[in-house]
Amino acid sequence: MINYKITNNKSKTNYFLNEEEAANFFVKNKAQNYSIVNLTKQKRIKRNKILNAVAFVCFFAATVLITILIIENNY
Repeated sequence: MINYKITNNKSKTNYFLNEEEAANFFVKNKAQNYSIVNLTKQKRIKRNKILNAVAFVCFFAATVLITILIIENNY
């Protein structure tokens, strides 16, 4: 289920709605008066950034450990 944050541009009121509620909300209200943010997409992007950082740190640590292992075995 996709979650949305809908903000009224005039009064700056926030509404947190799911897919079905958002569809019903815009039947009653004009979409041009509101800004819509997809919270599910933002959460996924944030999680992917964290996983990319963890993968980079793991790769760097593995490279350092392999270098140390090669140096100890050959010298």
